[in-house]
Amino acid sequence: MAVKNPLWMPSRSMSAIVQRQAPYFAATAVVDKQFKEVKLTDFQGKYLVLFFYPLDFTFVCPTEIIAFNDRLKEFHDLDTEVVAVSVDSHFSHLAWCNTPRKQGGLGDMKMPIISDLTKKISEDYGVLIPDAGIALRGLFIIDANGIVRQITINDLPVGRSV
Repeated sequence: MAVKNPLWMPSRSMSAIVQRQAPYFAATAVVDKQFKEVKLTDFQGKYLVLFFYPLDFTFVCPTEIIAFNDRLKEFHDLDTEVVAVSVDSHFSHLAWCNTPRKQGGLGDMKMPIISDLTKKISEDYGVLIPDAGIALRGLFIIDANGIVRQITINDLPVGRSV
């Protein structure tokens, strides 16, 4: 697919900055329990809420991911997509999605969950904790032209509310 808007061209930026082009990404994600490549350019023309969480199968992470997923229609009504990212493999993401919520899993997810196994996306967005090899809880709002409009980064024990 040809990129229609030159602002959506892959950026060489190594850090997300408000009012600047969002760092480009392309990675494998779990979408409707299938593996699929997801790219920043897939969201051209829509707002994107891109959020990072530390690890699959942890205590705080499923509550915030489920909260985003359960309110996905409200985001879609605003022409906004929501995508989650962690440094876990896409196989781990799928296993977590296949685990029922009552057993600490995510259950049926409607939003993409990206695998950042190389940690490049986390690094490019400035949320990677290099010594731990995991991401902080970062949330980025990217506009329809691929420009970062809002950044929130929380420490590991601080959860988020939709």
